[in-house]
Amino acid sequence: MKTLRKSVIAGSWYPGNPSILKRDIVNYFNSVPELKLQGEVVGLIAPHAGYIYSGQVAAHAYQLIRGQHYDAVIVVGPSHRAAFHGVSVFSKGGFETPLGIISIAEELAEKIKNLSEIIADIPGAHLQEHSVEIQLPFLQVALGDFSFLPLVMGDQDADTCRQLAAAIYEATRGKKILIVGSSDLSHFYNYNTAKKMDAVALEYLKNGDADGLLQSLENGEVEACGGGPMAVTILAARMMKADKAHLLKYANSGDVTGDKNSVVGYAAAVYCR
Repeated sequence: MKTLRKSVIAGSWYPGNPSILKRDIVNYFNSVPELKLQGEVVGLIAPHAGYIYSGQVAAHAYQLIRGQHYDAVIVVGPSHRAAFHGVSVFSKGGFETPLGIISIAEELAEKIKNLSEIIADIPGAHLQEHSVEIQLPFLQVALGDFSFLPLVMGDQDADTCRQLAAAIYEATRGKKILIVGSSDLSHFYNYNTAKKMDAVALEYLKNGDADGLLQSLENGEVEACGGGPMAVTILAARMMKADKAHLLKYANSGDVTGDKNSVVGYAAAVYCR
């Protein structure tokens, strides 16, 4: 019997009613200024807060892949709840959201596990994790049916990021793949401090500079709960010749709530070839 990972955040982080959920996402899309980019989107970075906080930022990236077809979508997120080393892949079954079930790309899961010893099947790492699930309704509305590979990072050091990016590249040769890096930026600084710190991260995203991002994460100049997933997305996209970086939107929770004493930063970016 294959494993079905049911939603743990529907009805709280995003609407649990499928009609309202789809309506909200379409409204987010319709609020994004029209932008036409040259080339194919290979890498995408989006935030993973509740939709009322970061949904509009995420829409700036997902709007650009509406109606596209990918052989598989790889969603890379950080682990917020489970402690483990390396990277966990959820390798069989599917994930369920109010918009339906998304099948795991099982052959790809087996292939990527065999390519790197840092990647293991640790289902418990995914059960309560929101950073992957929060991306799925946007993908469902943008793409329709697709298969996907969820990867949750227990370690986010530079070596793990480079090994994971290389494994993604090797496992997907000859396929049309979308890689989604799930991350928020700085957490709980006041508005002006957050904007100043996040501006450093945004420069790295805008320039597709994974090495600079990883160095600044290590020395504390930049903070991002999914810094590793962002770096992996940039590194793997670059290996796939997607070297055109586009920073699309930045905002923080203070822009939404008006409370600027303690905010969380959000960014949307894509990498094209």
